[in-house]
Amino acid sequence: MSDTFRAVVIEEVDGKPKAGFKELTKKDLPQNDVLVEVAYSTLNYKDGLALTGGRIARKLPMVAGIDLAGTVVMSGNSDFKPGDKVIVNGYGLSETQWGAYSRFASVKSDWLVRLPEAFTMQEAMAIGTAGYTAMLCVMALEDAGLSKDDGEVLVTGAAGGVGSVAIAILARKGYKVVAATGRPETHDYLASLGATGFVAREDLATKGAPMAKERWAAAIDSVGGQTLATVLSQVKYGGFVAACGLAGGTDLPASVFPFILRNVSLLGVDSVMAPMHKRKRAWWQLAQDLPKGALAKMTEVHPLSEVLELAPKILAGQIRGRVVIDVSK
Repeated sequence: MSDTFRAVVIEEVDGKPKAGFKELTKKDLPQNDVLVEVAYSTLNYKDGLALTGGRIARKLPMVAGIDLAGTVVMSGNSDFKPGDKVIVNGYGLSETQWGAYSRFASVKSDWLVRLPEAFTMQEAMAIGTAGYTAMLCVMALEDAGLSKDDGEVLVTGAAGGVGSVAIAILARKGYKVVAATGRPETHDYLASLGATGFVAREDLATKGAPMAKERWAAAIDSVGGQTLATVLSQVKYGGFVAACGLAGGTDLPASVFPFILRNVSLLGVDSVMAPMHKRKRAWWQLAQDLPKGALAKMTEVHPLSEVLELAPKILAGQIRGRVVIDVSK
């Protein structure tokens, strides 16, 4: 086995972060208590930002990639032994901690989730942060009191990673799901995941009345900005919105009316630093509620060698569903 291995490293070039391939050795890695041989990673929206010059990495140099699935090689924690299959999502990978676009990753044992028996490593990364976040959103809605008998659930950014997995989970659980997308060509795909209706993205992206006609029992929003504000104005009395993304902007040009006149609840969902008990519950729920057939429909596998070309496409909304990155290729 060669002493060197390839990684995608973000470095400062002419005062700006720039991603490129670089040869590393294990000695170059941070000194954490577990060494993992990475098999697969993913391409998420945040990865796209990091790889195209966005200020995601808070210190440089930084190995990119916010998700990994792999095999423990060395461990200083008796709870994890060489040969164990593990997952890491978030915890600052690609931001403050070296990430997953590397044949080997040195990580903290506190970050590790054992690979559920229900999934292969490739399937776990088909889920990745996007799918795990979608599950956290469903959990947040149901913990708040949502029932499948309450009415329609809207999913924005429906053809993206979070949206695709959210639709498949909600449909499997018996909810009537409406998909919001700006890509009519994805309607057949979204219907195959379980969507029963569609809303045009532009209808939600246009500023309207602070209190619109009530329609949604709940919503999962990965867009933010005006889209989230519009969705809030359309939620039924006592309904819920789980917000987990900002692809459409970080502002929230909304009114307080939905909150104080319709008792609507806005539920913030964070996946990066979610406590371990919530992570384990999410992965257990994914094993119960995410159909394998739906997961296969939404997944493409690409080699690590193509990740820099794919990054601008995910930012431009040109990627459907989930992208798994085969780190060995």
